[in-house]
Amino acid sequence: MYRRKYYQIIKDRIAEDRTAIQVITGPRQVGKSTVVGQVLDDIDIPYMSETADSVDPHNPEWISTVWENARSVMQMRKYNEFLLVIDEIQKLDNWSEFVKKEWDSDTRNKLGMKVILLGSSRLLIKKGLTESLAGRFELIRMGHWSFEEMRDAFGFDINQYIYYGGYPQGAKYVKNEKRWCDYIKDSIIEPIVSKDILLTTTIYKPALLRQLFELSCDYSGEILSLTKLLGQLNDAGNVTTLSNYIDLLSDCQSVTKLNKFANDNARKYNSIPKYQVFNTALLSANAGRGFEKEFTDSKRWGRWVESAVGAYLVGNAEEFGYKVYYWREDDKEVDFVLEKKGVLIAIEVKSGRRTSNEGIAIFRNKFSPKLAFVVGSGALSVEEFLTLNLANLFE
Repeated sequence: MYRRKYYQIIKDRIAEDRTAIQVITGPRQVGKSTVVGQVLDDIDIPYMSETADSVDPHNPEWISTVWENARSVMQMRKYNEFLLVIDEIQKLDNWSEFVKKEWDSDTRNKLGMKVILLGSSRLLIKKGLTESLAGRFELIRMGHWSFEEMRDAFGFDINQYIYYGGYPQGAKYVKNEKRWCDYIKDSIIEPIVSKDILLTTTIYKPALLRQLFELSCDYSGEILSLTKLLGQLNDAGNVTTLSNYIDLLSDCQSVTKLNKFANDNARKYNSIPKYQVFNTALLSANAGRGFEKEFTDSKRWGRWVESAVGAYLVGNAEEFGYKVYYWREDDKEVDFVLEKKGVLIAIEVKSGRRTSNEGIAIFRNKFSPKLAFVVGSGALSVEEFLTLNLANLFE
């Protein structure tokens, strides 16, 4: 089986001395459980692996029961160290308090119990970690599959990746457009909207949330005010509600809004947003007319190309510590502006939608970025950019 880079990261963390709970989080259907299973097959340390998937969510005591079983195995077999893995732990109410209690007990008793927790809902994991487990955990953020990974694992070419995105289970359905689309909607979109968000937040207008998700995916790569977006929704709401809902969708790593770059924060956060999916499969499943039709329509295909570049940028932003913006002045535009500790990178995508790249020259003169370049023409193709180590941009 194909091994993602996270395989070695997890394996190395397990080999270290017991210092922190390892929490693996990330969007749905990116293979978190699969990678951990690969690691468990290759390690020497004894382990126990459990899942809370079918456990009553109102029974967090299940955590203590599982933990005590692991301790009993350690004692009976006289193990000096042991690994406990719990998957889908965020489905249990008050899970973090029970994890804290058991972890602290092992720490006091100098027990060599190492722990890995997995969660498919970033919202739930994030809430539990910040409330109870501060100073007791390390995060391993598992992102969407990159072009390089989908190419090496499934033989995707660049255009297939741009349209079908980076969901490994979806790769086997790409020859059947309807089946692929059903998979994306039923296995990814539906759980995000009906489970991940509703389990963590009180949503008074779930129909509005669902419509917003679909529209914001459809508008990936487009600049559109929330007021105009609101006008296209059937359910009544307000701009503040929409903004909050998009923030929740961003926490689920599905779709986000980019602010316009400016020298002061007030202008940044009060700007008209640009929408960006984290995975182009979400754009294709909602707005796509099929790969062949979109690929042969140069103007529409430009949206997919730009969204693929944007997905790569926003998907790596947290890991590499930069923020992603866009910039626009009159009709001159820069698709993406990266900012890290005052250092700027300007990126324009030559995608077929615009024939002029004057915006990047104006931005360069106005803000003096460290780098300013065009993806999709000349020296840097889209394929080359999507295999680039983005950390190198700021070095």
